[in-house]
Amino acid sequence: MNKKTVSKAELFFGGLLSRMEENRDFFKEIRINLKSGTKYFTALITMDGEVCLDYQAVKRQTDKNALFGWFLAELSKYDSAEIIYTERGAKIVITADDKRVSMKHEDTAVPKTDTAAVKTGREYVVNPALAGDLLKEIGILAENGKIKNDKIRKYNQIDYFIELMQGVLKEIGERDEYLILDCACGKSYLSFVMNFYLREILKKKCRFVGVDYSETVINASRQTAKNLGYNNMEFIKADLREYTPEEKPDLVISLHACDIATDMAMALGIRAKSRAIVCVPCCHKDILKQYSYEPFHAVTKHGILKARLADTLTDGIRGAYLEAAGYKVSMIEYISPLETPKNIMIRAVYCGKKSERARQDYEDLKRMLNVSPAIEKFTVGEE
Repeated sequence: MNKKTVSKAELFFGGLLSRMEENRDFFKEIRINLKSGTKYFTALITMDGEVCLDYQAVKRQTDKNALFGWFLAELSKYDSAEIIYTERGAKIVITADDKRVSMKHEDTAVPKTDTAAVKTGREYVVNPALAGDLLKEIGILAENGKIKNDKIRKYNQIDYFIELMQGVLKEIGERDEYLILDCACGKSYLSFVMNFYLREILKKKCRFVGVDYSETVINASRQTAKNLGYNNMEFIKADLREYTPEEKPDLVISLHACDIATDMAMALGIRAKSRAIVCVPCCHKDILKQYSYEPFHAVTKHGILKARLADTLTDGIRGAYLEAAGYKVSMIEYISPLETPKNIMIRAVYCGKKSERARQDYEDLKRMLNVSPAIEKFTVGEE
């Protein structure tokens, strides 16, 4: 290869090495196919903590400067070269010979895929055609590329959650790097899918911290992150009542954390001054056990009606408390009641303006219902 094309190829290769370092969390490989006469040779550059070069049956650890020097020395020995840079969601191909050097981007477009089994009539954000590795790893996608029948509900939930997060992220605003805290994370479905969405669809830098009291699920989440190559995710075994993040989170999330675990998540978000808090509550036993309101006796004497009213009262109390703490609160139907009866999403975005009216409403509700809400206890650090 002549000096002119070698120099141009080196310039492009240097750009790929810089991108590799910048996007190391979702970098896959650089494959270099070299041709001399009728013979072909392949070099493979990967990164698993350290950068590794596999060339001519020899594997060795290296770094950016050494790689650039190696490329400079080798390229002129060959007639042509094809350099294929791959990261999740994108591919760059550089071809070089004596005549020219060209580069093309092959950012993955969302192809059509079979989601007929889900039957919701909407476009999916976490499309299986792009997120196949992720969805298989978390047990939602079968080997044939279709959503498992018994996971359709879970898939709908997590995909719609991501769709609803688009508005919340817009309200949070642009960040150099998003820090998301998943409280009572369990198997961390939300974190894995949000990580995919932010990094591979939106191309945003982000870090995730999952917190749960179960060592079993924390270890499982760590293994899943390792299998997916998600190096920007951390999972911590901790009690939400005691855990405090080292940095101010941009977003605190919690999906179907049981009973007062939702209050723990919200309280942690308030204590940490999170820019936003998004929760989909599960069961509401705490207020149900406490509240009484004589004017509603004709209703609450029926256990099933008292329980349903407790759901509404609990989330209303939580909303008032969040508004009093300076958050703008909205509540929406998260997903069809046919999917799950626990389908209210509470979205709170910090606006910095504490509402005295909301504080008075909260205190009035406590007094009238004779309750001591868990969210307040956990916010002020009481047992």
